[in-house]
Amino acid sequence: MESPEACSSGEASPVAAAAAAAAERPSEAAALLALVDRVRAGEVDAAREVRRLTRASARHRRKLAAAVDPLVAMLRSGKADAGEAALLALLNLAVKDERNKIKIVDAGALEPLLGYLQSSDLNLQEYATAALLTLSASSTNKPIISASGAIPLLVKVLKEGNPQAKNDAVMALYNLSTIIDNLQAILSVQPIPPLVGLLKGGKRSSKIADKCCALLESLLAYDQCRVALTSEEGGVLAIVEVLEEGSLQGREHAVGALLTMCQSDRSKYRDLILNEGAIPGLLELTVHGTPKSRMKAHVLLDLLRNSPYPRSRLPADTLENIVTNIASQIDGEDCGGKAKKMVAEMVKVSMEQSLRHLQRRASFT
Repeated sequence: MESPEACSSGEASPVAAAAAAAAERPSEAAALLALVDRVRAGEVDAAREVRRLTRASARHRRKLAAAVDPLVAMLRSGKADAGEAALLALLNLAVKDERNKIKIVDAGALEPLLGYLQSSDLNLQEYATAALLTLSASSTNKPIISASGAIPLLVKVLKEGNPQAKNDAVMALYNLSTIIDNLQAILSVQPIPPLVGLLKGGKRSSKIADKCCALLESLLAYDQCRVALTSEEGGVLAIVEVLEEGSLQGREHAVGALLTMCQSDRSKYRDLILNEGAIPGLLELTVHGTPKSRMKAHVLLDLLRNSPYPRSRLPADTLENIVTNIASQIDGEDCGGKAKKMVAEMVKVSMEQSLRHLQRRASFT
């Protein structure tokens, strides 16, 4: 009787052929172990191969985790080509892999990374900034990176790096700013001028604008930041422009930043916010923003009204009354008319949304 693994012609079946081919070549596991051994021996091309394999493969990131220690050793070698190859391989190993992020920091990568962060080679500086951004996404790594002295170096990159390095630096600083104690450390190295510069020079709806406003929202809890922002030409206006033109997330952080300012000292910052033309953006946000944005916009509009009474003693005015009150304090009929026209538009949109909601409810009854 003929074997089921053979074809009637006498040739090997596809299953048998595949088995024979597998027997002829080394297993993938063995090949990856050999690759790690080559990295351990200091082969730069092996590091480049690790980078290639881990660029888009979560499976290879996990299987090549053993390469982390020898790659960190290569990173410390002081040789430019080896350092760059190791840096890029470690960066790919860390992407979307929490265990590798922690393993890389535990292996001692921060010290050489901080050295590359100060490199006169802007490409190496960019790669090191990207690596710190990726590693700082881990909550386990954040306090270790913070204690390493990375914050002043990241702000320096924010001021002097190439465009991609600046973008990665602000996102890394945002990651680290979620540890409250780091906010003062960030402020101590004057980050406001470069942050405002990024907002002015980039697209208002970009992810970078989102992170700049998110970082500013946290930093503006401190008087040092508020003074620096208002001293920077166009500083408050840059936030107002994100309020008007940003992404949903960016607008949420922008209104939060303005609200933090106004709540800290209403008499000091109210007129400044009004004079930068925040009202139209706030009005639109009360209807089209995220739930947090809508709430913050209502609170800020209430604070911007011209009233000598504390908020607790104010009657429950409608949004239109609040805006009319604000508009009367702004120079020029055009600004007041624009605000009132927008109120009417917002009311119309709100009524249309309510009607559609009622119609949807009726369709289910």
